[in-house]
Amino acid sequence: MEALTIKDNEAYLRQISKPVKLYDKDLKKDIEVLEKYCEENAVMAMASVQLGIPKRLIYLKNTNIDIINKMKSNNETEEERSYNENKVLINPKVLAKYGMTDYWEACASCLDNLGHVRRPYGIVLEYYTTEGIKYTDTFEGFPATVLSHELDHLDGILHIDIADQVLLMPQAERKVFSQTHPYNITRKNGDFNILINDPAYQLPLEEKGRQRKREI
Repeated sequence: MEALTIKDNEAYLRQISKPVKLYDKDLKKDIEVLEKYCEENAVMAMASVQLGIPKRLIYLKNTNIDIINKMKSNNETEEERSYNENKVLINPKVLAKYGMTDYWEACASCLDNLGHVRRPYGIVLEYYTTEGIKYTDTFEGFPATVLSHELDHLDGILHIDIADQVLLMPQAERKVFSQTHPYNITRKNGDFNILINDPAYQLPLEEKGRQRKREI
Protein backbone atom coordinates (compact mmCIF):
# COMPACT_ATOMS: atom_id res chain seq x y z
CA MET A 1 0.00 0.00 0.00
CA GLU A 2 1.39 3.39 -0.99
CA ALA A 3 0.20 6.93 -0.40
CA LEU A 4 -1.01 8.88 -3.42
CA THR A 5 1.44 11.60 -4.46
CA ILE A 6 1.44 14.83 -6.41
CA LYS A 7 3.44 13.11 -9.15
CA ASP A 8 0.47 11.11 -10.43
CA ASN A 9 -2.54 12.10 -8.33
CA GLU A 10 -2.35 15.81 -7.56
CA ALA A 11 -5.87 16.56 -8.81
CA TYR A 12 -7.26 13.75 -6.66
CA LEU A 13 -5.42 15.01 -3.57
CA ARG A 14 -6.85 18.49 -4.14
CA GLN A 15 -10.48 17.42 -3.86
CA ILE A 16 -12.52 18.27 -0.77
CA SER A 17 -13.20 15.12 1.22
CA LYS A 18 -16.82 14.24 1.93
CA PRO A 19 -18.34 13.99 5.44
CA VAL A 20 -18.46 10.49 6.85
CA LYS A 21 -21.85 8.92 7.47
CA LEU A 22 -21.53 7.20 10.83
CA TYR A 23 -23.68 4.33 9.57
CA ASP A 24 -21.47 3.91 6.49
CA LYS A 25 -20.99 0.16 6.02
CA ASP A 26 -17.46 0.80 4.68
CA LEU A 27 -16.31 2.92 7.63
CA LYS A 28 -14.72 0.05 9.56
CA LYS A 29 -12.81 -1.09 6.48
CA ASP A 30 -11.68 2.48 5.73
CA ILE A 31 -10.31 2.84 9.25
CA GLU A 32 -8.52 -0.49 8.96
CA VAL A 33 -6.81 0.73 5.78
CA LEU A 34 -5.64 3.87 7.57
CA GLU A 35 -4.46 1.95 10.61
CA LYS A 36 -2.56 -0.64 8.57
CA TYR A 37 -0.75 2.00 6.52
CA CYS A 38 0.27 4.00 9.57
CA GLU A 39 1.45 0.91 11.43
CA GLU A 40 3.67 -0.10 8.53
CA ASN A 41 5.08 3.31 7.65
CA ALA A 42 7.04 6.03 9.46
CA VAL A 43 4.34 8.70 9.45
CA MET A 44 2.98 11.01 12.15
CA ALA A 45 -0.58 10.90 10.88
CA MET A 46 -2.62 10.34 7.72
CA ALA A 47 -5.75 11.73 6.11
CA SER A 48 -7.71 9.01 4.36
CA VAL A 49 -7.81 10.87 1.03
CA GLN A 50 -4.05 10.23 0.78
CA LEU A 51 -4.88 6.52 0.54
CA GLY A 52 -7.66 6.91 -2.01
CA ILE A 53 -10.52 7.35 0.47
CA PRO A 54 -11.86 10.92 0.06
CA LYS A 55 -13.71 11.01 3.36
CA ARG A 56 -13.20 13.24 6.39
CA LEU A 57 -11.12 10.75 8.35
CA ILE A 58 -7.79 11.30 10.12
CA TYR A 59 -5.56 8.78 11.87
CA LEU A 60 -3.05 10.03 14.46
CA LYS A 61 -0.03 7.80 15.03
CA ASN A 62 2.73 9.90 16.57
CA THR A 63 2.43 13.52 17.63
CA ASN A 64 5.09 13.26 20.36
CA ILE A 65 7.81 15.69 19.31
CA ASP A 66 10.37 14.18 21.72
CA ILE A 67 10.00 10.70 20.21
CA ILE A 68 10.02 12.13 16.68
CA ASN A 69 13.28 13.98 17.37
CA LYS A 70 14.84 10.79 18.74
CA MET A 71 13.79 8.93 15.60
CA LYS A 72 15.35 11.58 13.39
CA SER A 73 18.67 11.12 15.21
CA ASN A 74 18.25 7.32 15.40
CA ASN A 75 18.26 7.36 19.20
CA GLU A 76 14.80 5.94 19.86
CA THR A 77 14.16 2.84 21.95
CA GLU A 78 12.36 -0.22 20.57
CA GLU A 79 9.24 0.85 22.46
CA GLU A 80 9.42 4.35 21.01
CA ARG A 81 9.93 2.93 17.52
CA SER A 82 6.58 1.13 17.76
CA TYR A 83 4.81 4.06 19.46
CA ASN A 84 1.27 4.50 18.14
CA GLU A 85 -1.42 6.79 19.56
CA ASN A 86 -3.99 4.92 17.46
CA LYS A 87 -6.45 7.82 17.46
CA VAL A 88 -9.12 8.14 14.80
CA LEU A 89 -10.97 11.41 14.21
CA ILE A 90 -14.17 11.31 12.18
CA ASN A 91 -15.61 14.49 10.63
CA PRO A 92 -13.24 16.81 12.52
CA LYS A 93 -14.31 20.45 12.63
CA VAL A 94 -12.13 23.33 13.86
CA LEU A 95 -13.89 25.61 16.33
CA ALA A 96 -10.96 27.90 17.20
CA LYS A 97 -7.28 28.49 16.44
CA TYR A 98 -4.87 30.43 18.62
CA GLY A 99 -1.18 31.22 18.99
CA MET A 100 1.39 30.44 16.32
CA THR A 101 4.21 27.99 15.61
CA ASP A 102 6.44 27.24 12.66
CA TYR A 103 7.98 24.01 11.44
CA TRP A 104 9.63 22.54 8.37
CA GLU A 105 7.00 20.03 7.23
CA ALA A 106 7.29 17.02 4.95
CA CYS A 107 4.45 14.88 3.61
CA ALA A 108 4.05 11.34 2.30
CA SER A 109 2.08 12.75 -0.65
CA CYS A 110 4.44 15.59 -1.53
CA LEU A 111 7.61 13.63 -2.29
CA ASP A 112 10.79 15.51 -1.29
CA ASN A 113 9.14 18.92 -0.94
CA LEU A 114 9.97 20.35 2.47
CA GLY A 115 7.99 23.45 3.44
CA HIS A 116 8.36 26.03 6.19
CA VAL A 117 4.81 26.38 7.49
CA ARG A 118 3.21 28.49 10.22
CA ARG A 119 0.42 26.81 12.17
CA PRO A 120 -1.69 27.62 15.25
CA TYR A 121 -0.22 26.70 18.63
CA GLY A 122 -3.63 25.42 19.70
CA ILE A 123 -6.81 24.27 18.01
CA VAL A 124 -10.21 23.48 19.49
CA LEU A 125 -11.62 20.56 17.56
CA GLU A 126 -14.99 18.88 17.39
CA TYR A 127 -15.03 15.31 16.05
CA TYR A 128 -16.59 11.86 16.37
CA THR A 129 -14.87 8.75 17.71
CA THR A 130 -15.14 5.30 16.15
CA GLU A 131 -17.90 4.61 18.70
CA GLY A 132 -19.93 7.49 17.26
CA ILE A 133 -19.36 9.70 20.31
CA LYS A 134 -19.10 13.44 19.65
CA TYR A 135 -16.13 15.10 21.35
CA THR A 136 -14.78 18.60 21.71
CA ASP A 137 -11.09 18.61 22.50
CA THR A 138 -8.17 21.03 22.57
CA PHE A 139 -4.83 20.16 21.01
CA GLU A 140 -1.78 22.27 21.72
CA GLY A 141 1.81 22.38 20.55
CA PHE A 142 3.10 19.80 18.10
CA PRO A 143 -0.13 17.73 18.06
CA ALA A 144 -1.93 20.86 16.81
CA THR A 145 0.65 21.23 14.04
CA VAL A 146 0.26 17.62 12.90
CA LEU A 147 -3.53 17.84 13.04
CA SER A 148 -3.59 21.13 11.13
CA HIS A 149 -1.55 19.52 8.35
CA GLU A 150 -4.02 16.63 8.09
CA LEU A 151 -7.07 18.89 8.33
CA ASP A 152 -5.76 20.79 5.31
CA HIS A 153 -5.64 17.51 3.37
CA LEU A 154 -9.37 17.10 3.95
CA ASP A 155 -9.90 20.42 2.18
CA GLY A 156 -7.53 19.65 -0.69
CA ILE A 157 -4.77 21.89 0.65
CA LEU A 158 -1.13 20.74 0.62
CA HIS A 159 1.55 22.13 2.91
CA ILE A 160 3.49 23.38 -0.12
CA ASP A 161 0.53 25.67 -0.93
CA ILE A 162 0.85 27.65 2.29
CA ALA A 163 4.57 27.38 3.02
CA ASP A 164 6.75 30.49 3.30
CA GLN A 165 9.55 28.54 1.65
CA VAL A 166 9.71 25.21 -0.19
CA LEU A 167 12.95 23.24 -0.57
CA LEU A 168 13.60 20.00 -2.40
CA MET A 169 15.31 17.73 0.09
CA PRO A 170 15.54 13.90 0.27
CA GLN A 171 14.65 12.16 3.52
CA ALA A 172 18.22 11.53 4.67
CA GLU A 173 19.08 15.20 4.18
CA ARG A 174 15.89 16.28 5.97
CA LYS A 175 16.94 14.35 9.07
CA VAL A 176 20.16 16.36 9.27
CA PHE A 177 18.41 19.62 8.41
CA SER A 178 15.87 19.14 11.23
CA GLN A 179 18.63 19.10 13.84
CA THR A 180 19.29 22.80 13.22
CA HIS A 181 15.73 23.75 12.24
CA PRO A 182 13.53 22.51 15.10
CA TYR A 183 9.86 23.00 15.85
CA ASN A 184 9.35 26.56 17.07
CA ILE A 185 6.62 28.14 19.22
CA THR A 186 6.20 31.83 18.41
CA ARG A 187 3.17 32.58 20.60
CA LYS A 188 0.82 30.55 22.76
CA ASN A 189 -2.11 32.95 22.57
CA GLY A 190 -3.85 35.39 20.26
CA ASP A 191 -6.16 34.78 17.30
CA PHE A 192 -4.18 32.77 14.75
CA ASN A 193 -6.05 34.30 11.81
CA ILE A 194 -4.82 37.72 12.92
CA LEU A 195 -1.29 36.61 13.79
CA ILE A 196 -0.71 34.91 10.44
CA ASN A 197 -1.28 38.25 8.67
CA ASP A 198 0.72 40.35 11.15
CA PRO A 199 3.78 41.89 9.39
CA ALA A 200 5.79 41.27 12.56
CA TYR A 201 5.63 37.53 11.84
CA GLN A 202 6.21 37.68 8.08
CA LEU A 203 9.45 36.42 6.56
CA PRO A 204 11.52 39.09 4.78
CA LEU A 205 10.72 39.21 1.06
CA GLU A 206 14.27 38.18 0.15
CA GLU A 207 13.83 35.02 2.24
CA LYS A 208 10.51 34.21 0.58
CA GLY A 209 12.27 34.37 -2.76
CA ARG A 210 14.70 31.61 -1.86
CA GLN A 211 12.56 28.75 -3.05
CA ARG A 212 13.31 25.80 -5.26
CA LYS A 213 10.83 24.52 -7.79
CA ARG A 214 8.78 21.76 -6.19
CA GLU A 215 9.21 18.22 -7.38
CA ILE A 216 6.44 16.76 -9.53
